[in-house]
Amino acid sequence: MSEVQARERLESISRHLTSEKITAEGDGRSKLKLEDHPVDVVRSLKVAVVGAGISGITAGVLFPAKVPGINLTIYEKNKDVGGTWVENIYPGVRCDVPANVYQSTYSPKTQWSEEFAQGHEIRAYWQNLAKKHDVYKYIQLGKKIESAQWDAAESKWALHIYDVKNQDVRIEKFDILITAIGRFNDWKLPNYPGIDEYEGHLRHSSNWDPTFDPAGKRVAVIGNGASGIQVVPELQKVVKHLDHYARSRTWIAGSLGGRDRKAEPMYFSKEQLKNFEDPEKYLEFRKALENTYWKRFGAQIRGSKENLAAREEFKELMRRRLVDKPELLDAIVPDFSPHCRRLTPGPGYLEALSKDNVSFIRDRIKRFTKTDIETVDGVHRPVDAVICSTGANIDYAFPFPVLSGDVNLATAWKPDGEFGFPYSYLGIGTPGFPNLFFIHGPNSAGASGTLPHAVENQITYISKLLRKVSSQGIRTIVPKKEAADDFVEYCDTYFPTTVLTEECSSWSNGGIPGGRIHGHWPGSSAHSTFIKRSPRFEDFDYELLNDYKSKNRFAYWGNGWTTKELDPDSDLTPYLKPPEKVDLRDWHESWWDL
Repeated sequence: MSEVQARERLESISRHLTSEKITAEGDGRSKLKLEDHPVDVVRSLKVAVVGAGISGITAGVLFPAKVPGINLTIYEKNKDVGGTWVENIYPGVRCDVPANVYQSTYSPKTQWSEEFAQGHEIRAYWQNLAKKHDVYKYIQLGKKIESAQWDAAESKWALHIYDVKNQDVRIEKFDILITAIGRFNDWKLPNYPGIDEYEGHLRHSSNWDPTFDPAGKRVAVIGNGASGIQVVPELQKVVKHLDHYARSRTWIAGSLGGRDRKAEPMYFSKEQLKNFEDPEKYLEFRKALENTYWKRFGAQIRGSKENLAAREEFKELMRRRLVDKPELLDAIVPDFSPHCRRLTPGPGYLEALSKDNVSFIRDRIKRFTKTDIETVDGVHRPVDAVICSTGANIDYAFPFPVLSGDVNLATAWKPDGEFGFPYSYLGIGTPGFPNLFFIHGPNSAGASGTLPHAVENQITYISKLLRKVSSQGIRTIVPKKEAADDFVEYCDTYFPTTVLTEECSSWSNGGIPGGRIHGHWPGSSAHSTFIKRSPRFEDFDYELLNDYKSKNRFAYWGNGWTTKELDPDSDLTPYLKPPEKVDLRDWHESWWDL
């Protein structure tokens, strides 16, 4: 049958189905009128993604492939994509996991120069990935979201978008809003008394001034989180004297999986890089390395043999690294178990603390003066520069208003807010906030596995929801409150079996020792992957499009035809394949090949 004949046949059937002679309305049995379209015609969804770090870039790759007809825009406040790897340029910044597992699973790089890549090489990888997959065409750079408001009458999200360059604001509306702003995006300076009066060089490590030269200066570094642990050994090499303020005890690990990190760069040899050019050999290397990150979950379980072994292993490693100042060991080793706080390998950090030009200070800071820092014991220490590695907003509350009705997630998720914690369903959405989804939101990612894999799986999950919305005549989708409440109850019951609920301050508990855990998935990464492979669509409430006045849930079935049947060259038997290519486990399950 020719294409013209196929179209004529479909039009004839369509006229027949919609004629007044045979409508159900005509004989009084029903008022439903059939929609005049094939069942597989999808409506275009206008989707906004906020943030173009690793999550936003991955969204720009996967959403167009997984959500037919998507009209995608990605907003990024910086001048280029890359998120934390664009913003963090302090000395020593690098990934504390091997670069070979800190890359997309579908587009790996074989020629990493170091096992633990420096920040600029990681940034270049993700920017090149965005170019390779043409993600930049969806991205608007230098655009900062000032607020997001749900318009219930229109069922749209209204975004107030600030143009960083032109300094003007415009409003644009979207069917779907997806946030991909990262966990540590909203850095902040500490609020010590007098800090505004300090006249020396003052910066957060996430806002490093590349023109600042620390050589020969007296410098203070406040904080011993991941960035503080990385920047201290680099500054120690060049400053006259370094005051390191670190009130929190912390574990220093050899690695988070795979080989232990060394203080010096760990370059790949020419032979290794040549070997990696062989796809099969590189795949074998990647699988062996990445597998170690999936098998480390047991160390998070309270009282497990893995956690007890980690305590002894890390303490011995720290003892060896503090051989020149053994008295520091008792001041640094925590009472809480390893993995209560995020581990940091920190090669060179403890060695730097042992140097004569470093003072390790655990006394609480009382105030700043114009020239120095005073601690509660009354000691004044003059410094030329202060680097604050004091972390970022860790309560997950949004850095801009996100409003639906009278509720604003920017305040409701704070400890003193309406919810009091980052209330969510699977870390993907929140009751009362239709058509809003989170990538790497609260309670979304397991403590094992890898970040890129977790992000890819969350985007795949959201894609399944978007395909349902676009193909089934759905106007709004929102998690049910009872489903979210059950998820929270499960989390609150599960986490006390882990060391995460011990008395430590971490980004996982919002900086509240023993507080509710919202930074991790309640289980392993493999557990999270299993759960998110099949969305529980029954856990959502739906509203149909206004066009479906009958409110018949099957109105989207249309006129009984599929689009393929209009195309004389289409393959209506894609399921017929050579027997050797048949895998019965996923046979007849692909959504795109029908």
